[in-house]
Amino acid sequence: MNIVITQSMFFPWVGLLEQIRLADVIVHYDDVQFSKGSFVNRVQLKTSRGMRWMTVPLKKFSLGTEIKNIETSRHHDWQKAHLDLMGESFSGSPFSQDAIELVQSCYQDGNISNIGHLARISMYGLLDYFNLIGNKEFIDVTDLNISGSSSLRVFDIVKMLGGTTYITGHGAASYLNHSLFEENGINVEYMNYQCKHYPQNHGDFTPYVSSLDLIANMGANGIDVICSGTKNWKDFIDERNREI
Repeated sequence: MNIVITQSMFFPWVGLLEQIRLADVIVHYDDVQFSKGSFVNRVQLKTSRGMRWMTVPLKKFSLGTEIKNIETSRHHDWQKAHLDLMGESFSGSPFSQDAIELVQSCYQDGNISNIGHLARISMYGLLDYFNLIGNKEFIDVTDLNISGSSSLRVFDIVKMLGGTTYITGHGAASYLNHSLFEENGINVEYMNYQCKHYPQNHGDFTPYVSSLDLIANMGANGIDVICSGTKNWKDFIDERNREI
């Protein structure tokens, strides 16, 4: 069984959709401290003026507040600003209306006052568009009642869920105790991002934009771009060390 553990991200890039595509169980990891500069409440879009952030403004919160407890601001018409930015970014794209209607549908959900919830439904909207939900199970980490932090908590989550493979992004290489997983019969796989090109507006291609861009430019055929696999942790670490 393949397990993915991730913070909810706001209309995330293709790489996260690829990670979820490979999973049997996805754990929403939103009871951790919100980090300014993360992708929980913002994502980039390309425009004729260069890269621009599509950001959900947040109410003031104290240091250490968990993602699931942070509220969005009511003092800005950020929904309209987002739609205007998408109109600029996707102008001339053949499936721009699909992307815009998806965002409008998420904003009409009725509960966009919490950033964790909003980020989560934005992810579901993308997954549903590309038919990637299937028989996958989505779990809120708070329902597991597993305390701790960092590598040990991740291990305990995967073990409790009966995972045989833990699939993760590259950032985990700095803290994950690979031996602990291996000694307990759990394989660790890192994403092997292909960053496959597709037709894109506004200059040279970049994969580091919202998956809304993929929808606007390719529609449902964008599923062909969501194709990255994984690399065993030993191969990943060896390759990473050679690059240093």
